[in-house]
Amino acid sequence: MSFARGSLFAVLMASCTAVGAQAQTAPAATIETGALQGLTADGIAVFRGIPYAAPPIGDLRWRAPRPAAPWVTPRDATQFANDCPQTWMPSDAAMSGQPMSEDCLYANVWTPKLGKQAKGLPVMVWIHGGGFVNGSGASPPYDGVRLAKHGVVVVNFTYRIGRLGFFAHPALTREANGAPTGNWGLMDQIAALNWVKRNIAAFGGDPAQVTIFGESAGGASVNRLMASPLARGLFIRGIASSGGGRDKWPDLATAEAKGVAFAKSVGAGDDVASLRAIPTDVVRGKIGLLNNEEATFSGGITDGQIVTDSVDAIFAAGKEARIPYIVGANSDELGFLPAPFKGPATAGIIKPLGDVSAVRTAYGASFDDRIAGDVVFIEPSIALARRHAANGNPTWVYRFGYVPEAKRAELKGAPHASDINYVFDTLDALKPAPSAADRAAAALVSTYWSDFARTGDPNRKGAPRWDRYTAKAPVALHIGNSDTLTRPAADAGLDALAKLRDGEKK
Repeated sequence: MSFARGSLFAVLMASCTAVGAQAQTAPAATIETGALQGLTADGIAVFRGIPYAAPPIGDLRWRAPRPAAPWVTPRDATQFANDCPQTWMPSDAAMSGQPMSEDCLYANVWTPKLGKQAKGLPVMVWIHGGGFVNGSGASPPYDGVRLAKHGVVVVNFTYRIGRLGFFAHPALTREANGAPTGNWGLMDQIAALNWVKRNIAAFGGDPAQVTIFGESAGGASVNRLMASPLARGLFIRGIASSGGGRDKWPDLATAEAKGVAFAKSVGAGDDVASLRAIPTDVVRGKIGLLNNEEATFSGGITDGQIVTDSVDAIFAAGKEARIPYIVGANSDELGFLPAPFKGPATAGIIKPLGDVSAVRTAYGASFDDRIAGDVVFIEPSIALARRHAANGNPTWVYRFGYVPEAKRAELKGAPHASDINYVFDTLDALKPAPSAADRAAAALVSTYWSDFARTGDPNRKGAPRWDRYTAKAPVALHIGNSDTLTRPAADAGLDALAKLRDGEKK
């Protein structure tokens, strides 16, 4: 009994000592608005919930982001902040569990080094996906600890989404008085990148070595920022995963008309004060990945300043940022769709293409199975690569087809967003537990991504060679279950699809 008491006392004392040591050695950093006190996770300094802009609430709803207010005493940066208002799908693996509020413009930072000797590390800024209607910087798959262990500073952030992030109305346009309007979520992204430029040195990062990367809507954001004149100089490399690129956002007049329809539908007036008085939940509505409320929600807008044209047209004209670029998609992007939805979804996706008979012939028996994913994700990634490379820019294309060993009986390929846990090497967030082969695949992908952020080239000694995409050698790195090797980026079906889509533009 006395031994048990003594052992318990020793354990308690050791725990208290450890807690005290942790409190004394908690990582600290000072940025433009004040001091931060973070935490340590597996040897990585972590700072959460850092305001990169003022809360867009009250009179700041549907305005360009304003500077964050300074604070005097050290700010606790150990907890994630709010998610922006949204309607999560119950099965979404990216669901964070954080409370929701319009006060949601916060960044998170993971860094392997701090202090006076820490400087010049490459920076990777993640832009979350979610169709511009969902998403959070607090999502478990985006934890930056493992990626930061590659010697990079990892940053992510929340940005306004749904109708709070993309909304136009004539009253707001008048108020903007010639400044950008409507794409509030993209303005947040640009504000976050400006915050990184001003503050990342405090976390050991080099503001001149910023790579932006994202998946789905985050990949689309990378493409839009590369195409936007208002984002020039904020990053020097880009990685767009499953970001599409052939779509065109509605113009400002169309978006304003939907904004007017929404205001009328909820009984609001035509003045900005009335619009800003609409309750948050009413503004949010039921918008989600499966419900766009199309009559009253525009989504992203070709506003003429941030977004001046489609990404495809801007890349084709050589007006995108001239930077090293990785672009790609997954092998079975829409494989997650239940059978009852797949047919109607496919029909809706291919209808705008017109006569697809030649494309159907080129695909042969694989047409019905592949066409929807190829139209939305794979062919656009190759089209953007082709244009970017033709403009003289270093370009790499990939196709991610790795499936966890435990799921190979049920999945024929890698569905949408399944690559994220490999990029961040956060496989422990998945079930069932990852195998040794799964972990090796994650180590490979996260190394390619971080090496690209460090040097502008994803290749390193000992890893499978990833050849650049060029007009003479249009190749892609295929990351599969049993091998990782370079193959042609396209095939007969994709070539026919590209020919049809390019012809429509002439």
